[in-house]
Amino acid sequence: MVYIVKKYYTMKKLLVITVISILFASIHFRCTGVSEAIDNATRLQFKLGKVDKFNLAGIRLNNINSIRDFNVLDAASLLGAFANGRMPSTFTVNLIAKNPNTAGGSTESSTLLKALDWRLLLDNKNLLSGAITTPITIPGKGQETVIPIPISVDLLQFFGNGQYEDLIRLALAIGGKTGTSSRLTLKIKPTIDTFLGGITYPGEIDVIDKEFR
Repeated sequence: MVYIVKKYYTMKKLLVITVISILFASIHFRCTGVSEAIDNATRLQFKLGKVDKFNLAGIRLNNINSIRDFNVLDAASLLGAFANGRMPSTFTVNLIAKNPNTAGGSTESSTLLKALDWRLLLDNKNLLSGAITTPITIPGKGQETVIPIPISVDLLQFFGNGQYEDLIRLALAIGGKTGTSSRLTLKIKPTIDTFLGGITYPGEIDVIDKEFR
């Protein structure tokens, strides 16, 4: 009888130890997973790509170099829109994300962007803000992932009392045939998916066209 009781308590003790070991292993696994996700997030780099599909008051600017390149009908349409106090524009800002995995970790590991809040600045002035809520996977092998951000804004409201030709030159500098995103800055705040849920960057990242940051 004494033997049976001792055996019972021994088995119970082993069971408790096993449960505790499993719990600690689970906690360690989760912490390791979160740590790896955070490490991957800190290695993420961002850069602005070229602006695509720039449309100003219904006129596509992709193949236009200067004001002289507009045909008569397009020029009249733009002048009419300006005279009416509206210059609606739509275009796509391409955010390029890269996870180089140069600071340790597996080259196979990837990062899942759960969400991304953004603010677009033009000549260091706030132009528009928004958020991406569709999850985006950034591979961990160094290849670039392009994240298109659609923009819709009235440039005349932003430009204030500017002159017609100045506004057209501004639009062409961004979305014309030789346009670049050099006058744009994208401030982003990514949210990274982890085992414990989303972890949001504590501050904004300034993304420009000259370099990955």
